[in-house]
Amino acid sequence: MNYDVKDKGLAEQGKRRIEWANQSMPVLNQIRQRFEKEKPLEGLRVAACLHITTETASLLQTLAAGGAQVLACASNPLSTQDDTAASLVVNDSIPCFAIKGEDTKTYYNHINAVLDAAPHFTLDDGADLVSTLHSERKEMLAGVKGGTEETTTGVIRLRSMTADGVLKYPIIAVNDAKTKHFFDNRYGTGQSTVDGIIRATNRLLAGSSFVVCGYGWCGKGLAMRARGMGAHVIVTEVDPTAALEAVMDGFLVMPIAKAAQTGDFFCTVTGNINVIRKEHFAAMKDGAIVSNSGHFNVELDIPGLESLAKKKREIRPFVMEYTFGDGRRVNLLGEGRLINLAAAEGHPSSVMDMSFANQALCLEYMVKKGADLAVNVYPVPPQIDADIALMKLAAMGIFIDELTAEQRKYLASWDIGT
Repeated sequence: MNYDVKDKGLAEQGKRRIEWANQSMPVLNQIRQRFEKEKPLEGLRVAACLHITTETASLLQTLAAGGAQVLACASNPLSTQDDTAASLVVNDSIPCFAIKGEDTKTYYNHINAVLDAAPHFTLDDGADLVSTLHSERKEMLAGVKGGTEETTTGVIRLRSMTADGVLKYPIIAVNDAKTKHFFDNRYGTGQSTVDGIIRATNRLLAGSSFVVCGYGWCGKGLAMRARGMGAHVIVTEVDPTAALEAVMDGFLVMPIAKAAQTGDFFCTVTGNINVIRKEHFAAMKDGAIVSNSGHFNVELDIPGLESLAKKKREIRPFVMEYTFGDGRRVNLLGEGRLINLAAAEGHPSSVMDMSFANQALCLEYMVKKGADLAVNVYPVPPQIDADIALMKLAAMGIFIDELTAEQRKYLASWDIGT
């Protein structure tokens, strides 16, 4: 078996941590038990470009239990948990190509390594696997039947590919499922981002000015959690409706040019490029802390920051201190990569339970229905979304009402009136 991990000796530690995550993933465990019996993925090759974490390992184990030959690589150079990668290779015989801190060349070598297996299906987080397949490995496209996409940035890229007429196989936008973005993006990103910032800096949030760039579901969660820690939260936005929502949620809203002058902490969660630019770094006060929890580090104009600095040093793990000519210092966390995965452990397993249940069930759906789907980016089938929510509630010991026949008739009618 071909693989590339940091140290296979970490496998036992990784196995224990994967088992710990599994304890909070009852929905995925239920799907795995069914997959073991039914083998809906028998004989299929699946290439997964995801964050190699303990929760992802649970998903990959589930797909393997369903009969798939699974290969995995990292979707971010800093998000890999090396013990998890080792455990996948040693304990699950899943070829894994991921090393925390890998350089860009190695990152794309790993993507190409999973594509070498000529996959039938792709699971992506950010669309780097799909874009590599469509640009450098076009010879593989004929054998690909379908795929899924995990995150907002990836869905944006895939819809752009669709608009340009270059996407060559159908993909389900897992990120758009209610049981994904309402919970993973909001509660998962909110908690894990604050966790990563605090682990990296050990700074107090209470009483600070915390700037959240972007008020989508990730931004909503981050703003909520930062406020919960006692920070004064400022939101920057380009969407007037999102900005209005942030105002009515009780946050200050202003342009980034103004927020740059007052913020103690900054975090981008937009999915766009150069959200905090050179001129914004130049306006920041001494000691400002800048991070990103959107998918790619391009949300921050890091070359612009580099050009302003007279010197830089790693003052503590995951904290690079840039000193300007006038002595002011700006601190960049985790190389601008996803701070919740660079300095912490990513989303809690209980929310990834729903996200990865979507991945597993959508892949099963693609196996069954993929041949009938035209090339496009599709939403998660509503029934899958609803089933996952019901399974999650049941696992929590919570049960809800059902509509009566009379109520169903009323909702479907137009002539009953008052």
